[in-house]
Amino acid sequence: MLIKALCDYYDILADAGKVLPEGYSSVKIHYMVSLTEEGKIDGILNWKEEEKTKTGQGKEKMREIPRNVTMPQRTEKSGIEANIIEHRPLYLFGLNLTEQGLTPVDRTDKAKKSHEACVKENLAFLEGMDSPVVNAYRKFLENWEPEEEVRNPYLLGLGKDYEKTSYIFCQSGFPDVPLQDDPQIKEKWEQSFQNKAQDEEVCVAQCAVSGKKEPISRIHSKIKGVYGGLATGTVLIGFNNPSEVSYGKVQAYNSNISERAARKYSEVLNYLLSDTKHKFLLDDVTVVFWASDASGTYEDRILAMLCGQSEQMNAEQTERMLKALLEDGRKGRITKERLQSLDTMDPNVDFYMIGLKPNSSRLAIKFIYRKKYGEILWNIARFQGDLQVTEEIHSVSFSRIKAELLSPKAKTDYINPALISKVFEAALYGREYPVTLMETTVRRIKTDKSINWVRAGILKACLNRNYKKEEITVGLNQENRSQAYLCGRLFAVLEKLQQEAAGGALNRTIKDAYFASACAKPALVFPKLVMLAQNHLRKVKAPLVYQKRIEEIIDGLDGRFPDTLSLVEQGEFQIGYYQQNKKQWEKNERKKEREEE
Repeated sequence: MLIKALCDYYDILADAGKVLPEGYSSVKIHYMVSLTEEGKIDGILNWKEEEKTKTGQGKEKMREIPRNVTMPQRTEKSGIEANIIEHRPLYLFGLNLTEQGLTPVDRTDKAKKSHEACVKENLAFLEGMDSPVVNAYRKFLENWEPEEEVRNPYLLGLGKDYEKTSYIFCQSGFPDVPLQDDPQIKEKWEQSFQNKAQDEEVCVAQCAVSGKKEPISRIHSKIKGVYGGLATGTVLIGFNNPSEVSYGKVQAYNSNISERAARKYSEVLNYLLSDTKHKFLLDDVTVVFWASDASGTYEDRILAMLCGQSEQMNAEQTERMLKALLEDGRKGRITKERLQSLDTMDPNVDFYMIGLKPNSSRLAIKFIYRKKYGEILWNIARFQGDLQVTEEIHSVSFSRIKAELLSPKAKTDYINPALISKVFEAALYGREYPVTLMETTVRRIKTDKSINWVRAGILKACLNRNYKKEEITVGLNQENRSQAYLCGRLFAVLEKLQQEAAGGALNRTIKDAYFASACAKPALVFPKLVMLAQNHLRKVKAPLVYQKRIEEIIDGLDGRFPDTLSLVEQGEFQIGYYQQNKKQWEKNERKKEREEE
């Protein structure tokens, strides 16, 4: 399914002119080398472009990133093999960078062999061509002597960037006419690429993707841009062990994927991984997603809903879209009219999500999700709606959820990847949340003695979707008769009473001393807290208000405090505490505003 879906998406992008033509590769280029007519270097131009990014504090800053340049197809062999119009420094200049500076000497003569291969391959390719930039490049190859260029000021000026970057060439004064775009080079490359493909020995069989008899690919192209993968790329499909040989078919002949299909899926997967609009990081898994449409509108909205914002939609726009979607909540599904009000989108477009993680030899596929766009968008909107605990809508990203499951004092950011994956699956498919999500959140709140709107939202989501007891509302629900919920509310009232009685000068409240035990065993703690409250009532300005509030909550209990609370009930306790506490502070703020007026 995955390879077929990627091949279909390649065809969609090809029709829109968004993927590379056959025989070409996209290369990240950092510098442009300027050559005189004699082939001498007279300058190295910065060919990077600026990108706007955000710091950890949310501030915007500009950073330099290499440009994507289309060049003749790159080799993927691990040995010494030169490209036509080379971009790698070792091949171009034949020099290693050491602590002492540039040197052509190394233990295996790799620099010398690489440069000689580059010169031989490219001079043979350039034979018969005649243009200013081609002639300058030819003379550079013919005259460049690595031993005499160890003190070249232009290369030394790059510092450590020398061996970590890629290069293209131009003639001095004409940076807008790079070597790889010369018409003669492009024409000869395309012809030689076709001839090479025809001359190679091929294994013809029925392609597992197209169903047609076609040449089968022996080695599949590498995939780059996966978190934790090799810088040179990692294959998605590969067979290297003798035990994987079947009926005499070695390497990727086992997969029965044609060369055309292999090129399509690898090309489009590299395209998706090179664009932040089509991927994000979920713990240590790289999530790639796309809709069967070339516009990019669909992906942008999904990314905004999962991560809080995207390149095209900021946080405010995302929250506005989420609010519009949640207006359909009572209907139980997203409507076509709602989608059309957001943009001209087809809810029946197929939407795919895959999780990629490298292992020792190839990429592992952690999950594959396929759904109609309308369904997946609505499920994510429901997921965000589950997490809301205030009337004001705020989208919650997966990175924020993960952060709330960690101790603020933790030195590592490790959370079981299986937990985050299960939460992700629940969001996409509308399934129940994993039990460990609630367990972790309840434990974290008890240990930290701290609950904020995100943690409260996680509790609300789990309680409402998984257990379907009395629904936890967005705000405080005074009609909720759950014993655990009432105990949580009572604890919040008693804490507020203590703080007001002390004039706000307390370093340690009952929450610091009793929260965890009150959450687990109310009958053991609350009688003592209620007795302490009698002393606090004498010290506040409005004791009758507190007395009435305490009595109303205790009247809702079944004549006694519960002996113990289960995990689910502890979640109800904590969210009852949060909602009561929030309501009390809202009243205080309104009172202060009235006094100021």
